[in-house]
Amino acid sequence: MAHQPLLPQILSLHGRWRADRPALATPDECLDWRTLDRRVNQVANGLIAAGCSRDVRVGVVMSNGAPMIEIMLGAIKAGAAVAPLNTSIPDAGLDAMLADADVDVVFATPEHGRRLFKSWPRPSIRISAPSGTEPMRQEGWTDYPSWRDGQAAHDPTVSLTREDLCSIIYSSGTTGRPKGIAHSHGARLDWSHDLAHALRYHDNARTLISTGLYSNISWASMLPTLLLGGTLFVRSGFDAADVLETIARERITHMAMVPVQYQRLLDHPAFGGFDRSSMQAMMCCGAPLPVRTKEALFDAFACGVIELYGSTEGLITTLSPEEARSRMTSVGKPPPGEDIAILGENDQPLEWGQTGEIVALSRFAMSGYWRNEDATREALWLDRQGRRWLRSGDIGRIDEAGYLHITDRKKDMIISGGQNVYPADIESVLMGHPDVADCAVFGVPSERWGETPLALAVLHESAGTRAEEIRDWANARLGKQQRISAIEVRQFLPRNANGKLLKRDLRAPYWSGAVDGTS
Repeated sequence: MAHQPLLPQILSLHGRWRADRPALATPDECLDWRTLDRRVNQVANGLIAAGCSRDVRVGVVMSNGAPMIEIMLGAIKAGAAVAPLNTSIPDAGLDAMLADADVDVVFATPEHGRRLFKSWPRPSIRISAPSGTEPMRQEGWTDYPSWRDGQAAHDPTVSLTREDLCSIIYSSGTTGRPKGIAHSHGARLDWSHDLAHALRYHDNARTLISTGLYSNISWASMLPTLLLGGTLFVRSGFDAADVLETIARERITHMAMVPVQYQRLLDHPAFGGFDRSSMQAMMCCGAPLPVRTKEALFDAFACGVIELYGSTEGLITTLSPEEARSRMTSVGKPPPGEDIAILGENDQPLEWGQTGEIVALSRFAMSGYWRNEDATREALWLDRQGRRWLRSGDIGRIDEAGYLHITDRKKDMIISGGQNVYPADIESVLMGHPDVADCAVFGVPSERWGETPLALAVLHESAGTRAEEIRDWANARLGKQQRISAIEVRQFLPRNANGKLLKRDLRAPYWSGAVDGTS
C-alpha cells in the first residue's frame, strides 16, 4: 500500500529535514521547525496522557500567537479534533459552541478564559496560555508553558486515517443551535494541496497572518504554508501600518485578507512609502471584492490579487491575476479535480449562461455539520449518480468561457469585515426587548466593514423607548461584529402570504447604486 502521510506526519518530517529553517515568527519569538515540532509533540503527548486523543474534541479560545499554533497542531497530532472558536462572539455563544462540540479539554488565553463556563461547567481540563502581558494564572486553570514543558517531546506516532476527524469550525452565532463544520484529515490535506497550487505557495513562502486563527481564512494561509514547510508570521490582529511594515521588513511573500483590510492598506496615508516588492501572491476572500478595489490592488502590487470565492463547507473557485484583467467581475473557476454547477428552481441543472444556485462537487467538502444530520441533508444536492454536491445558497451563472459570476448574495447572511453575521441571531435578541413587536435585520453598505447590520423595527403602541436606546440595549447583548449600526422604526414590515419577511424588497433601496461592480 502506498504511503500517504497526513498533515501530522508531514509536520514531523519538517522537524527532521527542515530542522534549522524558520517555521513560526511572532513579535515575541521565532521558532525553527525543530522547536515547533518538539512543542507540537509535547502538546500531543500531554493530551494523550490526559486521555484526549482519538474521538476527542479540543476547544481553543485564544488570541493569536505561537501557543495557539502549537496547541491546534498538537491536538490534531494527538488524533483529537480541534475546535477553534471565534473570540468576538458573546460569552453565552462561546459556551454554547463548547457544549455543542462536547469538548474534553479547553485551552484559552486569560482574557477569554475568564469569559467561559458561565452556563456550562465542563470540561474539567482547562489550560491557560499566555497572552502578552496578561497574567497566566487563573483559578481552576493549569499554566500552559509549565504543562507543555513537562511533557515528553518524542513523536507520538498516532495512527490516523483520511476519514478521522481533524477540525470543527463554527460558522454562526449566539442563539439557537450552533453549526460546526466538520472536516476529516483527508479533506484538510486535499484542501491544503489545492490551495497551495491555486495560491502559489512554495517551501520558501513567508506568509503573514493577521486575521484570527479561528477563521478558515487564516487556515487557508496556514495549512498550505505548513504543508510545504514555509514560514508563518502571525500577528495578534490587523493593523494597516503593522501589516505594511511587516511586509517590508520581513520580505513577506504571501497573505490572505478580506476586502475591507485590503482597502485599509490602500487608504493608509503612508502606503506609497512602503516596499511591497517581495509580495508574490495575495488572496482575497470572505466577501465580494469591489472592482474598484481589485483594480487598485493590481495597480499597487506587481503580483496583483487572487480572488477566492468559497465556503468553509468546501466550495472554492479562484481567479488568477493573469485572467483577472479581462474579467474583473468574475470569481474564476474551480481548482483541478473539482466541479461546480448551477441549479434551477426545481434543482434541475442549468446550462452555462443561466442563473441559479451554485453547487459544488469537491473532494475536500465537509464531512457534515457536527452532530446535525438535518442541517447536513439540507446542505446537499444528490445528482442522478448519487453524488453529493454541496449547496452554496448563492445565486450565480457561468459565462460562455466557464467563469463563475455571483449575481446575488446569500439570502440573509451579512458579511461584515469578512466574518459571517446571521440576522436571525440579531433578530432574536431584538425581539427580547419589551417594546419591539416585529423586526428585520439585513446588511447595508459600510465603508469600514463592507457591510453592517441595520434593523427595521415595529414598536408596540405603548412603547416609550427611542430607537437609539433599543439599539444600545441590543448591542450590549450582541457580539462585536453583530452590533447594529442603526434602528429605523416602521409602521409595518412586508410579508408574503406565508408570513415570510420580504427582505429582498427591504434591502434593495439601501444597495441601489451603492456598489460599483462587486464580484
